[in-house]
Amino acid sequence: MKKPFVTLEQLKEITKKYPTPFHIYDEKGIRENARRLKEAFAWNSGFKEYFAVKATPNPFILKILQEEGCGADCSSMTELMLSEAIGFSGNDIMFSSNATPAEEFIKAREMNGTINLDDFTHIDFLEKVAGIPETISCRYNPGGVFKISTDIMDNPGEAKFGFTKEQMVEGFKILKSKGVKNFGIHSFLASNTVSNEYYPTLARVLFELAVELKEKTGADIKFINLSGGIGIPYMPDQEPNDIMVIGEGVRKTFEEVLVPAGMGEVSIFTELGRYMLAPYGHLVATAIHEKHIHKEYIGLDASAVNLMRPAMYGAYHHITVMGKEDGPCDHKYDITGSLCENNDKFAVDRMLPKIDMGDFLVIHDTGAHGFAMGYNYNGKLRSSELLLKEDGSVQLIRRAETPKDYFATFDFCDILKNIKY
Repeated sequence: MKKPFVTLEQLKEITKKYPTPFHIYDEKGIRENARRLKEAFAWNSGFKEYFAVKATPNPFILKILQEEGCGADCSSMTELMLSEAIGFSGNDIMFSSNATPAEEFIKAREMNGTINLDDFTHIDFLEKVAGIPETISCRYNPGGVFKISTDIMDNPGEAKFGFTKEQMVEGFKILKSKGVKNFGIHSFLASNTVSNEYYPTLARVLFELAVELKEKTGADIKFINLSGGIGIPYMPDQEPNDIMVIGEGVRKTFEEVLVPAGMGEVSIFTELGRYMLAPYGHLVATAIHEKHIHKEYIGLDASAVNLMRPAMYGAYHHITVMGKEDGPCDHKYDITGSLCENNDKFAVDRMLPKIDMGDFLVIHDTGAHGFAMGYNYNGKLRSSELLLKEDGSVQLIRRAETPKDYFATFDFCDILKNIKY
């Protein structure tokens, strides 16, 4: 059973100053997890994790990860700007984007970050708008389906990302002729895998590709980026990944494929988001309404604007009714928000302890792709973000939005000057 990293007593104190809903993150858990990842790949002297900024774009979180030796994987102008403000630059920046505007390539070049090209046609585009750097990476899409054992994990052939193998060969030749000296390879073939096989299987695909590219193009391949895809057990009965087993699996593949090819100095990179942060974030909300019609409903002061994964694609997030952790789960509820959309539900037909008005509900595993995917539909305002620090204190790391924030982009509109805040 999943257990919150905050207690009911802590929440009672926290909400005296910061009302629900809010996202709260566990600094101790984040740091310990980053250290486990680093230990799992310590066999590779050049290993580096580039945290996927899109997962949790908060400067306080990014600073913690920077202190733990992580870089930043950015995919937009504002993510580059945020990372630069924190102090990431040069080899600490990986810029992985697609359908990329010219100004974003220019910014990445100005920061001397490593550009991870998503498409063959981007070679000429990048050269035209920002110039070709000496170090560059290219994203590979093998097409078809991606399998682990007998299970189909994902369908790269339907994904919009990456070069074909033929384009990788030709692209490396072209880039080499344009002055590139250091090459990298990147691929992302499956999302949120709860399998220790995924990374080693992906590694074999990329390691074998690296050997082939070196033979056919003479490119000096400096790093291989295994990207993200290591997932977390959202369901309480799922077995979690074992990062030490994963790291050892990649090591064995490295020694089987790259070392015999004279490529034992290649660095391994990762760009994890969900694995790094998801379990260390909770959305905390209060039960404010109950409804008894064809089903039993509990209405929260949070909604899909605070966590859209369940509404977007039926994702499961475990829920703890605080103070009733040991109570019988003998009530069936739909847990809802207040949006004018019927899919605004955090849980459907969920068996939980009896919920009373005023109860705190902790929605688990929201530390990645939680707050970050928020929006303002129905004029709803984004919540605050809090950090539970290692010493037990709580720090506000993003204030809640106000109506003034919501209307700020209409500051040229005379009609709205009459609004009273």
